[in-house]
Amino acid sequence: MPWNEPGNGNKDPWSGGNRGGNQGPPDLEELLRKWSARFKNLFGDGGGGGMGRGAQAGISLAALLALVIWLASGFFIVSEGERGVVLRFGAFTSVAMPGPNWHWPYPVETVEIVDVGTIRSIEHSALMLTSDENIIDVDVAVQYRVSDPVDFLLNVRHPDTTVRQVMESTIRERIGKNRMEYILGEGRAQVASTAQTAIQEALDTYGLGVAVTAVSMQQAQPPEPVQEAFADAIRAREDEVRFRNEAQAYANRVVPEARGQAARRIQEAEAYREEVVSQARGDASRFSQLLAEYERAPEVTRERLYIETAEEVLGSTRKVFLDVKDGNNLMLLPLDQLLTGQGGDAETDSGNRPRGVNSTPMPLPNPGTRPDPRSREVR
Repeated sequence: MPWNEPGNGNKDPWSGGNRGGNQGPPDLEELLRKWSARFKNLFGDGGGGGMGRGAQAGISLAALLALVIWLASGFFIVSEGERGVVLRFGAFTSVAMPGPNWHWPYPVETVEIVDVGTIRSIEHSALMLTSDENIIDVDVAVQYRVSDPVDFLLNVRHPDTTVRQVMESTIRERIGKNRMEYILGEGRAQVASTAQTAIQEALDTYGLGVAVTAVSMQQAQPPEPVQEAFADAIRAREDEVRFRNEAQAYANRVVPEARGQAARRIQEAEAYREEVVSQARGDASRFSQLLAEYERAPEVTRERLYIETAEEVLGSTRKVFLDVKDGNNLMLLPLDQLLTGQGGDAETDSGNRPRGVNSTPMPLPNPGTRPDPRSREVR
């Protein structure tokens, strides 16, 4: 009777019997019973003597032991700083964390251990072309670590090679966008920083599961035949900066001093102006008063002015003027006062006579019509 005809009891060649309409897949015990029954049918008819039953028991025990060993081979330990990627028939299943773990043994499942704690490094040295068409020798080192073990293992076949290729292309791009002087000078750190950002963006686009931790430009210099010329140019720029700083420091020191001197001189000039103006105003006021006196008594005022002027002019001289019109009076000259009374600084000649004192009395000019008080003898 065919297995699918009515009355067959829902039996088929693959079910191994009637399991009911809605039963799930057989469990492990049912599988073991089936394998044991097959071994019995293979090595004995189930009704033989004691020899057949012993062989069947040994085979069953060996099969059970092999199954236990196979299941035990699924235990594994993940170290700290590592992750275990579990693959079932080549497809991702789960990520095993550090510690003891178990998976279905091969060929059902396999485990790939990925190191996520170690910082990996790639170095690259090459001659590159700058934006001003100069050649520069660059040594670059890139440090990175695995951030996603699943992407690192499954998305790219050779992740380390991919990181190297991305690094080389990005560095060449950044070097080609900048001038040589900028790269050799203050732009080295900036170029490395922008290169790190660009490398990380490219790796994220590929889904590589890598985090770039550092990009360092260890060396950036012109080719060896022209290194001396570039070194001279760099020293010249450094000298320019130093001279400029020195000039700025000198200007910062001198300009405030000059401004202070200018302010002081302006104040002195203003004070002098005030003094001169005040003196001129005083002289003008005194002259106005003198004019009023002169208008009231011209002769008296003129005589007084003459005497005051003579006293002012002759008061600071070292000569003595005598009126010798009569010539009968004995004149006494105060030589001690002349020598010491005016500060004691009179120079003397070889005759021990003060150079500022004339030994011959000089007569005063005849005033003519002037009053007699001018003819007084001077002692």
